[in-house]
Amino acid sequence: MSEAFRIEHDIIGEMHIPQDVYYGIHSVRAAENFPITGQRLQRDMIVSIAWIKKACARANLAAGTIRQEVSRAIEQACDEIIAGRLHDQFIVDPIQGGAGTSTNMNANEVIANRAIEILGGKKGDYTLVNPNDDVNCGQSTNDVYPSCGKMTLHTFALRLLPELQRLIDAMDDKAHEFDTVVKMGRTQLQDAVPIRLGQEFAAYAAVLRREYRRIDRAREEQLLLNLGGTAVGTGINAAPDFVRSVVPILAEMTGIPFAQSDNLIDATQNLDCYVTLSSALKSCGVSLSKICNDLRLMSSGPRDGLGEINLPARQNGSSIMPGKVNPVIAEVVNQIAFRLIGFDTTVTMAAEAGQLELNAFEPVIFDSLCQGMAQLTNGLRTLTDHCVSGIVANVALCREEINRSVGIVTALCPLIGYDAACSLAKESLRTRVPVGQLAVERGLLTAEQAEAALDPMRMTIIPENE
Repeated sequence: MSEAFRIEHDIIGEMHIPQDVYYGIHSVRAAENFPITGQRLQRDMIVSIAWIKKACARANLAAGTIRQEVSRAIEQACDEIIAGRLHDQFIVDPIQGGAGTSTNMNANEVIANRAIEILGGKKGDYTLVNPNDDVNCGQSTNDVYPSCGKMTLHTFALRLLPELQRLIDAMDDKAHEFDTVVKMGRTQLQDAVPIRLGQEFAAYAAVLRREYRRIDRAREEQLLLNLGGTAVGTGINAAPDFVRSVVPILAEMTGIPFAQSDNLIDATQNLDCYVTLSSALKSCGVSLSKICNDLRLMSSGPRDGLGEINLPARQNGSSIMPGKVNPVIAEVVNQIAFRLIGFDTTVTMAAEAGQLELNAFEPVIFDSLCQGMAQLTNGLRTLTDHCVSGIVANVALCREEINRSVGIVTALCPLIGYDAACSLAKESLRTRVPVGQLAVERGLLTAEQAEAALDPMRMTIIPENE
């Protein structure tokens, strides 16, 4: 055998591993078995698992289950990974069989081999630091991998929520800016009664605030870890002191208020917290998509559509039609919403598919949630910066549509009755004569009464709120 390789063994047999790599036989077999997405483990998952292995090394040292020099070398190796080194040594596809064992072993091997180097040995000399006996001491994939996933999802949420808040703030700003712009409200795409453009944007801000609270509550559920439960939640092969201390140590190290689940068996079996998060992301996507549908409708035209608002022009809209500009930012957010709905279906099916003491399908759950949260975060950013912040109201056109609409006849019902109002509406549609003028001509109202009743701004005031 060339010195460029080392021989490693597992239950299957032996394998030649390049001497310069930090991963080992388990990682190589996983890379061969799972060429699924063409991607490697997400950076935040790598950092999260390094934090967990560091906390475990310290907890094991305190429990007396590994030697001090081994613990310190493992911690140093983990610190290097947290700082961004050795990420290219994590070679396992995020979608994998085995409930995350491949990811856990990839981390164990990389950390062990770097720790061996720190202690002055050569990679592959597992008598100095063993991936299973030392790096994985007191642990199982079944508590490490879920804890790593939750830590990662919490990190993603902390990026997503500020972008969602920025969009809420932008909607509030537009609600204030457009507070005096009265336009026709529409139900089932038909003229209804007047509404202020600012009220529509205030409603967008209101629903997004609810979505923020849903995601934030789901984020908090990710802080409860089953770390210390090992294989099925009973803590087998873990020292009692380790089980008690590992999560508090992780919380102290990271500054994140992690807590150990009250029932480690439940926390190992059941994945409802991911379903809750996925549902919150889907709900946010659905609300955003509805808002973007509204923006596309209100900006349609610009000459032969509603044209009540102008969205910022971001790029040419056609390779054949000169001057055409499309609502591309709203369209891309619609598509992100479609993906979130699909990811939610995947998460739902995977969480339901668990059996007895473990769910084997967390890899696809974490991959779906990480992708969804990253895409939603980016979509929120571009929607705020490249669309909502630059929306302009076409005030004159909004006023004109009010003047020619028969929807305002609704305000006359308390004065002249529903049937008379229907008759006015029908005649106004036929003759294009404004309903107020027809009411006066028929002697149903005085000019002063008609003017007061048909004041568009007055129709939009909510008595209990304004």
